[in-house]
Amino acid sequence: MPEWPSTLDVTELMAGGWRPTPFRQFILKIHSRCDLACDYCYMYEMADQSWRSRPRRMPPEIVSAVAGRIAEHVRAHALPSIEVILHGGEPLLAGRQPIREAVSSIRSAVGPGTRVDVSLQTNATLLDTAYLRLFDELDVRIGVSLDGDAQMHDRNRRRPNGEGSYAAVAAALGRLSSPSFRHLFAGLLCAVDLRNDPIATYEALVGFEPPAVDFLLPHGNWSAPPPGLVPGSDATPYADWLITVFDRWYGSPRQPTRIRLFGEIMHLLLGGSSSNEQVGLSPAGMVVVETDGGIEQSDILKSAYDGAAATGLHVARDPFDAALTLPSIAARQIGVLALAPQCRSCPVVRVCGGGLYAHRYRDGTGFANPSVYSPDLLRLITHIRRAVAADVSTLKGSR
Repeated sequence: MPEWPSTLDVTELMAGGWRPTPFRQFILKIHSRCDLACDYCYMYEMADQSWRSRPRRMPPEIVSAVAGRIAEHVRAHALPSIEVILHGGEPLLAGRQPIREAVSSIRSAVGPGTRVDVSLQTNATLLDTAYLRLFDELDVRIGVSLDGDAQMHDRNRRRPNGEGSYAAVAAALGRLSSPSFRHLFAGLLCAVDLRNDPIATYEALVGFEPPAVDFLLPHGNWSAPPPGLVPGSDATPYADWLITVFDRWYGSPRQPTRIRLFGEIMHLLLGGSSSNEQVGLSPAGMVVVETDGGIEQSDILKSAYDGAAATGLHVARDPFDAALTLPSIAARQIGVLALAPQCRSCPVVRVCGGGLYAHRYRDGTGFANPSVYSPDLLRLITHIRRAVAADVSTLKGSR
């Protein structure tokens, strides 16, 4: 039996007036391997193992094709700005010169009429001064993965020989935070681990004075639940963990570090729109290119099943516009129409947005389900709404 969204009729959607949203974020898998062996990694430890058959490094001819396709997409949709994210695996394994050539090639192909913001997500074990000088020259912002203090981080983020990686990451963050390079620091990415104390985790992260922190829920779904979560249970262990952090963060005067998940929820509660797929109903505007040139959906979908992210398209023969009308892409752009009935009737649906798309998967029905984190999301959003409402009420009363 076909799983949703393979049955989604895009022709019917367009006849009814829907139009796809152009891609504005291009995630390039410039290297498909990693120098760490993180035990929760969706790339290497979950359902999709397609990395094994892909080139380690994105070849020059694929880089050139990607640059041309991005420029083509920019011109077709008159985009004033785009974002290019260098990703992996571990992108620093690609080497300095290939990274220089990739960034220069894309900016040259796109031309001066469109701003090309480039960032890189790294585990930072290879982030030395030479790389920082290169990124300063190329204006590439850097996001670093860090899960807390040494004990917390090294529990999951170890080298293949079992050694921890915290010391190398902390040293790299010291270099990145120096006056010469701090302007390149985009923020920290932390995977929530229920075994780690939430306040201690938060304090360990903000100790590096990042401009922002992304707390990510572990990737899982109804058929392969995240650690510590019983699908269908009313228990909310992840909301409880995040609420503890929220209360500490929200109650801190003049806190310089933004917590993106909390900020997104607050923005949505106040009537704004979402800027990423974690929450909200904004159309997904990102696309992935693998090292072999394959055009794919969000790589997080690799946590669902083998081939979940595939589109069958390739930069050597297909424009990015060809992906926009695929049912799998359209499903992440049609907002409430993609949600399960119980989500549509939920009081926080506009804020939650059904949660991250990958977390909705269930074998047999596909992605036509609520998030496996639904009770957690409802509790977290409701708690934040109460806190914000109380502050708004106080401000109104003081006028």
